[in-house]
Amino acid sequence: MQMPDEGRWTFQSRDVASGFDNHVREQLPWYDLATSAVEHIARHYIPERGLVYDIGASTGNVGRAIAPILEARSARLIAVEKAPEMAEKYQAPGEIVIRDATSIDFEPFDFGVLFLSTIFMPPHVRGQFLSRFVDALRPGGAVVMVERMQAGSGYTSTIMARLTLANKLRAGATPEDVVAKELSLSGVQRPLAAAELPDGAIEFFRVGDFAGWIVEAKM
Repeated sequence: MQMPDEGRWTFQSRDVASGFDNHVREQLPWYDLATSAVEHIARHYIPERGLVYDIGASTGNVGRAIAPILEARSARLIAVEKAPEMAEKYQAPGEIVIRDATSIDFEPFDFGVLFLSTIFMPPHVRGQFLSRFVDALRPGGAVVMVERMQAGSGYTSTIMARLTLANKLRAGATPEDVVAKELSLSGVQRPLAAAELPDGAIEFFRVGDFAGWIVEAKM
């Protein structure tokens, strides 16, 4: 897949959409491990005839992972994807909605997934989005987040950043592609600050700059 120029990364590209599944696993070799963890967590929160939201659904990675749970529990999945080019490649259960998630009025739901999605929302809207999304949870429900986090301070933050780079290279990405991808994300992807996480978020996953969190509904 040809890397976009500096600051020009977009999901609204048929080239990106066509190569996305292979590209994301090359750039993020822990992707399938994190997906498996999301599926495991989902099993604990999706009730009979429950409602699930997958925000930034891309080609349906999460939907495919939780498909057996949805079927066994007669649960409904609403997959939200902003880019029509990505939505065209969606292959998973549920309803695909082509829309900017920040403009949606959410139905009360039981389980939500934010898998590398809020980092692509403008910082001035994502706080309000996260608040509205979590507030729409039914009692007993949860949102699971897997996102890139802002670097901390001190030498350990340097180590964590290098771990992310080393993992990409070990997965087969070339140094040129790693650098080009990072530069293409300039101003497009904004990692989350820890202070932006919803209250009560519990960490379940971390590799380099990336971390996973569970946010339970307020009772």
